[in-house]
Amino acid sequence: MADTHDVIVIGAGAGGLTAAGGCARFGLKVALIEMGSMGGDCLNTGCVPSKALIAAAASAQAAATSDRFGIGRGHRQVDFRAVHAHVHRSIERIAPNDSRERFEAMGVEVIAGAASFINGRSVAVGDRTLSASRIVIATGSRPRLPNLPGLSDVPFLTNESLFDLTERPRHLAILGGGPIGIEMAQAFRRLGSEVTLLEAGRCLAHEDPDAAAIVLARLRAEGVCIEEQTCAAKVRRQGEDICITFGSGRETLASHLLVAIGRFTDFERLGLSAAGVAYSESGIRVDERRRTSNRRIFAVGDCREGPRFTHVAGHEGSVVALNIALGWPAKVDFRALPRVTYSHPELAQVGITEAVARERFGSVDVRTAPFSHDDRAIAEDETEGFVKMVRAKRRLVGVTIVGAHAGEMLLPWTLAIRGKATPFAIADAIVAYPTRTERSKAAAFAAYEGLIFQAQVKRWAALLARLRRR
Repeated sequence: MADTHDVIVIGAGAGGLTAAGGCARFGLKVALIEMGSMGGDCLNTGCVPSKALIAAAASAQAAATSDRFGIGRGHRQVDFRAVHAHVHRSIERIAPNDSRERFEAMGVEVIAGAASFINGRSVAVGDRTLSASRIVIATGSRPRLPNLPGLSDVPFLTNESLFDLTERPRHLAILGGGPIGIEMAQAFRRLGSEVTLLEAGRCLAHEDPDAAAIVLARLRAEGVCIEEQTCAAKVRRQGEDICITFGSGRETLASHLLVAIGRFTDFERLGLSAAGVAYSESGIRVDERRRTSNRRIFAVGDCREGPRFTHVAGHEGSVVALNIALGWPAKVDFRALPRVTYSHPELAQVGITEAVARERFGSVDVRTAPFSHDDRAIAEDETEGFVKMVRAKRRLVGVTIVGAHAGEMLLPWTLAIRGKATPFAIADAIVAYPTRTERSKAAAFAAYEGLIFQAQVKRWAALLARLRRR
């Protein structure tokens, strides 16, 4: 059978859209297959609605705490239906960027339906068979559900249903203390819900412990009940509520239950074996160019083994487009991979944490600049947190920032880790005053302070001073 297209892309989330659009703009004939909504999880049930909800919650919190600035504290009145409308209005405003019409205008053939592999270069979708010399899998991931007795007998929420709520939960119980659980716990508490969060291990376990402690302290201060090292043993209906039994035997009643314990990949309908594509429980196995075990087939985003972030999927889509359209062997480079937990304060990380660096390199150089010394933070009464710079063998390997707007401060550090800049360049930069970026400058300068003001340099300065007195 002759090829129907140059490229077939399966999945219209961040990775698939970037790959399809990039290949089409290079002039290739592209088919894009999507069984759900254009934009995937991020637009419809992930990044966009969650950040819109967080923004609404921040507004409620600002109204409730305005007296610290001498502004009369208003009564916190939350119209949750209006919050719901704001969330979905945000989705609608962004949706044209990911729309069928936009990609068809680029020359992409958009096909609604579920794809399944026939062989290594052909897929079936509906009553059609498509073939191409290159195929990109970008099917994303789904919420992971725990093996929890009684869960199938109670109504529960995941990110796929949470943002459809039009009434505020009276008491929201959350299983999972990762970024999603933490963000939603704080947001719903600020919107007036009682919130209990259960985490089997340590909340934000992959983050810098000092930074995570600041975030968790803020959530607890705002009234979120956080139960670490605590498992849910079973759940059951009790009248209108859901009864959650802890491993210790204690119980709590909640009106709603959110499951946020991670994501998994589901390839049951895709037929990867027919295409000769190897995979595991963690996802499809890929190399640095995102090629699978079948070198004609690529995989990007959550469906492959590796980090699961929207910005990573988009970057991988670009890498694959270059590989396919130009034959350029572009590779991913995760040395400077950024991530942000959008709590308040935010927790932002690029590169590796101090703990990982010590495990990997042994001796490390750590410099920390607290926001308590930052004039902008003081003026805004938001002095929690710090910038922490980690170097190993005189090379920058990671930066942790916890504080208001921390995610916005990552870019120069991302460039520095990739060798596009240096910590010295950041230390030497002129930054606007007053801004929080001054803490980045301070952390970077601390690494060179001893070198600049060493005894030999002081002796030189003293010699020059004596010569000038003559």
